[in-house]
Amino acid sequence: MLCHFIKTGSNKINFSYARLCHLYSTKATKDSKDVSEIKDMKAPHPDPMTKIRQCLQRDAALIKNNLTFWKDKPNPALDKDGRVINWDNPNAPIFPNYCDILIIGGGAIGSSIAYWCKRLGKASLRVAVVEKDPTYKQASTVLSVGGLRQQFSLEENIEMSLFGAEFLRNINQYLGIEGEPPVDVQFHPYGYLSLAKAEHSELLKKNSELQNSLGARNVILNAKQLKYKFPWLTTDDIEIGCLGLENEGWFDPWSLLYALKCKALSLGVDYVTAEAKGFSFKIDKNAFVSGVQQGEHQQLEYLVVQTEDGQLRPMYFSKCIIAAGAFSGNIAKMAKIGYDKDMLSVPLPVEPRKRYVYCFHAPSGPGLNIPLTIDPTGTYFRREGLANYYICGLSPEEDEEPSIDNLDVDQYYFENKIWPILAKRVKTFENLKIKSSWAGYYEYNTYDENGIIGYHPYHDNLIICTGFSGHGIQQAPAVGRAVSELIEHKEYTTINLSRLSFERFIINEPIKENNIW
Repeated sequence: MLCHFIKTGSNKINFSYARLCHLYSTKATKDSKDVSEIKDMKAPHPDPMTKIRQCLQRDAALIKNNLTFWKDKPNPALDKDGRVINWDNPNAPIFPNYCDILIIGGGAIGSSIAYWCKRLGKASLRVAVVEKDPTYKQASTVLSVGGLRQQFSLEENIEMSLFGAEFLRNINQYLGIEGEPPVDVQFHPYGYLSLAKAEHSELLKKNSELQNSLGARNVILNAKQLKYKFPWLTTDDIEIGCLGLENEGWFDPWSLLYALKCKALSLGVDYVTAEAKGFSFKIDKNAFVSGVQQGEHQQLEYLVVQTEDGQLRPMYFSKCIIAAGAFSGNIAKMAKIGYDKDMLSVPLPVEPRKRYVYCFHAPSGPGLNIPLTIDPTGTYFRREGLANYYICGLSPEEDEEPSIDNLDVDQYYFENKIWPILAKRVKTFENLKIKSSWAGYYEYNTYDENGIIGYHPYHDNLIICTGFSGHGIQQAPAVGRAVSELIEHKEYTTINLSRLSFERFIINEPIKENNIW
C-alpha cells in the first residue's frame, strides 16, 4: 500500500509514503548532473525506512497528545447559524478586500517582504500587510538587541547576514525617500567576540574558516592575544576567541523597522491595523497534490480579519505570507497546518519564548572598543551609549523557560544566573548596578532553531517566513529579497535557502547550527 494509516479513537492521520519517496527522488534529481547517476546515489539517510518510521512515530505522538482537528474549530467566515457572513457594509471605511500579496505580520520580516515585493512589482502589484499592533510594543523586532554577525556554522545564515551588512551599509540606496532625512540605524561596528574553552576550540576554528571562505572577516585569537587586546577580559579558562573585524556589531532595530515600513508605504503598500481570525477555504478540483485525492484539495481563498472597530472583514489574496514572528504557529493552525491529515498533520514548530534584557551601569567598565562579547555559557554583553552603560542577557535552560503570560522581568534571574558570570569574565563588573530591564517574545523554532522560508507543501498559495530564533532582525533584508524571488522566479536567484523549507519537518531532517552556545 502507498499510504500508512494510524488510528487512535476517532482520529486518523494518513501519512503519505508516496510523498516521502517523491521528496527523496526530487532531492536526488536536483543534486545529480545526469539522470543515470540517480541509481547510484545514496539516500539522505542511510536507511530511508528508518526515517519513515520516525515520521510515523511523530504522527502517532501528535494523536497521543490529543490534538483537536480543524473540523472541531469554528469558522470565522460563518455566523452562529452556519451561514456565510454578509460582508457588504455600506458604512464600512475603504478597505483592501483584495490584494495580490497578503502579509500577516508587519515587523521587520513582514515589512522587508512588503518592500522587496513592491520594489519588484511596483504599481502593478498590490501588497497589503496585516498588523494587529502598529505600536509594536510587544513585537520581537523592537525588543531585540539588534546584533549583526556572521559567526554562524550554516552557510545560509552566514550569507544572509553578509547581505544584511551590505544592506545596512548602503541603506539609503535601498530605503531612502526623496525629500526625507537620510536613514540612520545607528550601526556600531565593534564586532562580535565569541569565547571558547579548550573543549570547543576546534569547533570555533572550523566555523571561522567557513565564515571567512564565504566572505566574512574574522580572526582567531589565543588567550594571550585576547588579554593584550582586551585587558579588561579574564581569560584564565579561555583557550581562544573569534573576533569579527568587519560587518559585525549592533544597530537600532526600531530604526530599521521604521525605515522599512516608511519605504514600503511610499511604494504603495497597504498597512491594515487588524487581527487575523481565520482562513476560508475552497475546493480546487484541478489540483494534483501528492497523497491527496483529486477533487479534495482545499485551497486558501481569503483571510478573515477583525479591524479596530470590531468588524470582521475578508481579504482575498493570490498569495499569503505568514510572517507573524513568535505567533506564527497560531496563524498556521488557522490554515489547518498541524490540525488535519497527511501533509497537514505536521505543525509549524514556532512558539513564543520570553527573553530578558538587562541594562546596567559599571563606572569603571570597558571603553568604547568593547565588542559584543559572548561567554562560553551563552551570556552576552555589549556597551550601550557613552556613559558606561551596558546591556546583557542569557537564554534560560529548557527546564527554566519563564511563562509567556506576561512580559514581567525576573530580577532574581539576573542576580543568580547572569551577574556571577559577568563578574567572573570582567572584573570591573563586580560593582555594576541594574538601571533598567525589559522582556520580549522570541520566535523560537522548537525543531532546529533556524528560519523557515518557502511555500507550504500542501498550500500552493501560502509562504511561511518565520522561526528565526533570534536571527530575524539581521536577516530581514535577505529574507525579504528571497521571498520576492520565490514569487517572481519560483526559485532563489541570490542565496539558495531551499534547505530552510517546511519540507524538512516532513522528512525529519533538521538543519542545526553547530555553535558552542
